[in-house]
Amino acid sequence: MDASRPRVLLVDDESVILDSIRRVLARDFDVHTALGAEAGLQEIRKSPPFDVIVSDLRMPNMDGITFFGRARVESADSTRILLTGNADLQDAAAAVNEGNIFRFLFKPCSSKHLVDTVWSGVSQYRLVTAERVLLQKTLLGSVKMLTEILALASPTAFGRALRIKERSSATARAIGEPKPWEMEMAAMLSHVAHITLPTDTLDHLYDGKVLSDQDNEMVARLPEVAESLLADIPRLENVREILRHPHSPSADESEDDVGGPPIGARILQAAIALDVLESQDMSPQAALSLLREADPQHDPVVVKALAATLASASDDTEVREISVAQLRKGMVFVDSVESMDGRLLVARGQEVSVSLLERLTNFNKNEGIRQPFRVVR
Repeated sequence: MDASRPRVLLVDDESVILDSIRRVLARDFDVHTALGAEAGLQEIRKSPPFDVIVSDLRMPNMDGITFFGRARVESADSTRILLTGNADLQDAAAAVNEGNIFRFLFKPCSSKHLVDTVWSGVSQYRLVTAERVLLQKTLLGSVKMLTEILALASPTAFGRALRIKERSSATARAIGEPKPWEMEMAAMLSHVAHITLPTDTLDHLYDGKVLSDQDNEMVARLPEVAESLLADIPRLENVREILRHPHSPSADESEDDVGGPPIGARILQAAIALDVLESQDMSPQAALSLLREADPQHDPVVVKALAATLASASDDTEVREISVAQLRKGMVFVDSVESMDGRLLVARGQEVSVSLLERLTNFNKNEGIRQPFRVVR
């Protein structure tokens, strides 16, 4: 494997054609070949992502369009180029129009045109991955910093947001959502509008207590408030769509409805409902059981995936009881952390960052913190 050159996968059911194309591309690219669609999928699964995947259209058992449909799931960022004959023009055009294919090439194809087209595919791959890095790392990192700062102002709200973020993003990955970072960001921002609520209203809401009519009116406006707070941040259209739906499903919402909530909103609704039950001193398993029985409006596919993530997390979790001096970056609080006079400093579920560790250490020296408390890694 040559890390300095773009990686290209060639898929065809004729070895002679594969060898011919490989010779043309080998000078500029790190070329891999697969004899047939199934072999191509296996190559994608076992290797790092390919910049470009080139496939023949007419292959036995699985044609190029079907292959690319499955390859798109396995390697979403890879640029897909289809090789076709003139007689297959209608099928090739359909593949491009459906958005699955970047370009198609007619056979026979000149060496220069083939090389130039693959280079165009490499440029497209780099553009897509650069945008993903920008969104996932730069924007997501900024949102993480924002929520960490806001957590100092409202530990209850943003401690809960961090708990829900872990559950929601794990559930999105379990379901196979292609952009779990959008789910993670939506969960982190799901409680940003909650800082507008009075403290008593916030506590009653999180504990699942009955709210007054006035409190219910304020809670009902939260999606609108969140929308106005996030409206000027670019590239968050899908995130805002997730947050646009109420945090609890209504009786007329269904995943089958054309205008129903997106999968991200349904994941968020279930994760929040579970957290409310856990806040009432229920174990995660007991809360999940009650969620299944008492609230059938939640998407059963989401609830099943949420259950799987809970089981996986419990297998890997070792709870430790420690003091402030033993805290380390990356630990997660099982218990809330309070000052000696009972003020909430950190909500359960929050991860220890460098800044939070510094704050708790200084606070413990000056005013004192109730210890020990439980954490997990």
